[in-house]
Amino acid sequence: MIESTYRGRFAPTPSGPLHLGSLLTALASYLEARRHGGRWLLRIDDLDTQRIAAGAEAQILHQLESHGLEWDGPIRRQSEHIEEYQAALDSLKRQGALYGCRCSRAVLAQSSLPGADGPVYSGHCRQLGLVEGDLALRVIVPGQQLRFLDAGQGMQHRDLARDIGDFIVRRRDGIIAYQLACAVDEHVQMISHVVRGADLLGSTFMQLLLMQRLRLREPRYHHLPILVDREQRKLSKQNHALAIHSADAGLNLFRCLEWLGQSPPPALQKDPARLIIGWALAHWDLSQVPRQAAIEPRTL
Repeated sequence: MIESTYRGRFAPTPSGPLHLGSLLTALASYLEARRHGGRWLLRIDDLDTQRIAAGAEAQILHQLESHGLEWDGPIRRQSEHIEEYQAALDSLKRQGALYGCRCSRAVLAQSSLPGADGPVYSGHCRQLGLVEGDLALRVIVPGQQLRFLDAGQGMQHRDLARDIGDFIVRRRDGIIAYQLACAVDEHVQMISHVVRGADLLGSTFMQLLLMQRLRLREPRYHHLPILVDREQRKLSKQNHALAIHSADAGLNLFRCLEWLGQSPPPALQKDPARLIIGWALAHWDLSQVPRQAAIEPRTL
């Protein structure tokens, strides 16, 4: 049944241009929203000012447009909504759900425990009652199980205390952390479905916990396989993934459709972006996307 209330989104960080991995996510989320007759919103995750590259946002917008991915409505820039994130932080404070943390990176590297999605904070500062000074703010994570059904990766579950641990919602430099901002954004933008990379599965548990604490609307999730190189490293800006170019838009889209299991006809790869998007809109089937965490393309 077609869901007219479907609202999807794409939320790049303006730390550099889009690459094939980010295009893959953008394309899948766009096509799924359009298949449901829904809206596809664009959000710019620009809170981390140290990561922002001059001109990157304009370049990302041009890349999306040249690849035929047209968003709906105004762009939401996180930097313009600090008050909303602060209100959520204040709510968590009133609940007694936060505490100050002074641990340095060196201390974290030595004391963190291994977890399913990366290092887990040991809880060193939880009982210290720190309220002033150069502190990050962490949310207290309960010792309970959290489960959700992911449409791409199946049933997911974590023991929150063991696998996630108390995580940061405001950094020591005062910047609101990604997990809190994202949880608020999904609610405010009324996002019904999140289609993104499987590398963010761990983040989903943190965001769901925050949504429950703040009584925010919870979207449904579909985590896609991410593109990795021969060393099994995620295709990312940090790993110097090559930027996509408008001149190659048709071929870029064709390759992403292949990796997403859509079997586009070979002749299509020479067509312009608008024709390939037209074909994809008519044939898109999310159930054909490989149900795995990563894809290693033969060539990148």
